[in-house]
Amino acid sequence: MEIEFDNLKVSKLFSNLSLMEREKGKEITRKIKLRCDQIHAAETFDIYLKNAPGKCHPLKGNRKGQFGVSIDRNKRLVIMPIVENGDMSEQSLKKCKKIIIKGVIDYHGDKETIYIP
Repeated sequence: MEIEFDNLKVSKLFSNLSLMEREKGKEITRKIKLRCDQIHAAETFDIYLKNAPGKCHPLKGNRKGQFGVSIDRNKRLVIMPIVENGDMSEQSLKKCKKIIIKGVIDYHGDKETIYIP
């Protein structure tokens, strides 16, 4: 699957893992790289969703249309499949071959803590 990034800062960190490691730490960088490799290896988002380690799950509220993938305790890699007309049906996800990485976020509790914006 093809991976794009939500903004320049996310792209910069995900494209330079040594920079991410210096700024965010070795362990979380290793886990993020593992999840990205798993996403990239899946042919479609539906295949990733059904087979993904990391408990990939749809998000609600202001993050509707996005999915969370466990990275570390409460930290989640937030991704958004690119689908036609925002259609998140199983049929649409079977065709989806591109996602956008929004960042790494802890959305548990009353407010979000953004680790990688």
